[in-house]
Amino acid sequence: MPELPEVEVVRRGLARWVLGRTIDDVDILDVRSIRRHGLGAEDFAGNLVGARVLDVVRRGKFLWMPLAPPAEAGGTATSGGTSGVAPVALMAHLGMSGQLLVKDAGLPEEKHLRVRLTLSAVDDPDAGPLPQELRFVDQRIFGGLFVTSMVSTTDGHPGGLGESPLPLIPIEASHIARDPLDPAFSFDDFFAKLRRRRTGIKRALLDQGLVSGIGNIYADEALWAAKVHYARPTDVMRRADALRLIDACRDVMLRALDAGGTSFDSLYVNVNGSSGYFERSLNAYGREGEPCTRCAADPLFDSLSLIRREMFMNRSSFSCPRCQPKPRNGRW
Repeated sequence: MPELPEVEVVRRGLARWVLGRTIDDVDILDVRSIRRHGLGAEDFAGNLVGARVLDVVRRGKFLWMPLAPPAEAGGTATSGGTSGVAPVALMAHLGMSGQLLVKDAGLPEEKHLRVRLTLSAVDDPDAGPLPQELRFVDQRIFGGLFVTSMVSTTDGHPGGLGESPLPLIPIEASHIARDPLDPAFSFDDFFAKLRRRRTGIKRALLDQGLVSGIGNIYADEALWAAKVHYARPTDVMRRADALRLIDACRDVMLRALDAGGTSFDSLYVNVNGSSGYFERSLNAYGREGEPCTRCAADPLFDSLSLIRREMFMNRSSFSCPRCQPKPRNGRW
């Protein structure tokens, strides 16, 4: 399943190609991909045709596009609408294999194309005519698209990481915490909530109500970078250690963004169809039995420390026995 950097790569691509454009037509090839839109295909299309994309926003792994309804298509993203109609957004759930691809009209359809949005024609001064189709492709059909209402954020800040300061968020995403790449993320709030929990630190990192967007891969990579074992108790964690870990989370995800995300599954691509390459730079995840690169580079150690793999919450955790020793009072 795509993690935060993969979804952010998609968000940036959509912001580049779709922001500000009007949706001229909607073609639903498989209604299963809009099953989360409870009012059906006609209502789904009716909410989209003539609407303008105000922004492309992400919080954690949630991705949405706030829309100006047809009557307000010339408005701004900061207003949130002026007609009295509740603000809405097109929400994309990528699931295990969902892809949002920007394509020129007339190009062959992908085998698993589910929904096609035709966008207004735009000539870019540098790139020329922009592709006119936004395609949702999903092999396994675990993902989907739906239109949903937005509510005000509880802290008054933007709903997530986007291109505008719109302080709105879809109802479905309003329960999750901000992620470390969000400019409005508060370490003080995170640390206070962390210390109130009695659990292991990796379980806390995977708790979307505490901090969002950190999945299994990046949790292992950040814990390795911060030299913290995944069972370290949260209720006694020192502020300096927690800060170092959040900084590591942020650094790992930013490096993944620079590489285009991880790509263990060929189904993950960005809006132009390119896969990520960050898996080549992983230090812990998936490296069972291989030498810890940090320990191997330390002249004080005359023997290698091999990355271990342990079962954790029905999946795997990877760590270094030497620089991430098991805590005596660990919470498993």
